[in-house]
Amino acid sequence: MSGAPEQLSAEQVTAGYRRQVVLDGVDLSVGRGETVGLRGPSGGGKSTLVRVLALLHRPDRGRVTVDGTPVTGTRYAVPAGVRTRIAVLFQSPRAAADPRLSLTDLIAEPLRATRHPEDGIRPRVAELADLVGLTPDLLDRRPHAVSDGQLQRACLARALTHRPDYLLCDEATAMLDASTQAHVATVITDYQRTHRAGVLLVTHDPALLTRWADRVVDLPVHGRG
Repeated sequence: MSGAPEQLSAEQVTAGYRRQVVLDGVDLSVGRGETVGLRGPSGGGKSTLVRVLALLHRPDRGRVTVDGTPVTGTRYAVPAGVRTRIAVLFQSPRAAADPRLSLTDLIAEPLRATRHPEDGIRPRVAELADLVGLTPDLLDRRPHAVSDGQLQRACLARALTHRPDYLLCDEATAMLDASTQAHVATVITDYQRTHRAGVLLVTHDPALLTRWADRVVDLPVHGRG
């Protein structure tokens, strides 16, 4: 769309679960190259909004737009060229990772989902592992054999596989020790600068919001989620 702003937006989004409304007419935008902090009480709908923006949860009303173009559908109903522009890093790496996969296969998941040539997968995985600070000896291990911090680094590598334009971080450093928090934040910040990515930062940590976010949005309280 000519002249459209380069941003990921939720426009008048109402969403919930089983008739329980969690978000009611919410607007939020994340521009390319900016970091937006999202603040709100526990159970207030922050994670639901992340899932809507990540095209994982269909809103009941309203819409998501990418660079001014409305997106219909969720998950694999969305064309790969659109859905791979948005990535999400969740709070719990254990919940986000298939315990049966090695870290190599975990990072490679998005590439295989888009039928990336197999001979190009291992070099890309090695590149991403190095980027996030995973040593080669860890890549053949499964999630139960690595720490939470190592697993979250693998999840970050997976999120960056397709070089997304928008990265949504849902309490992504909350379960990590201080040194791993700092490393993950540095990797994301460096990636953002290099690729002019928009970052949505959901956190309860006011110091992190002050240090990292260009602006902070308070989510209106409606329900739980």
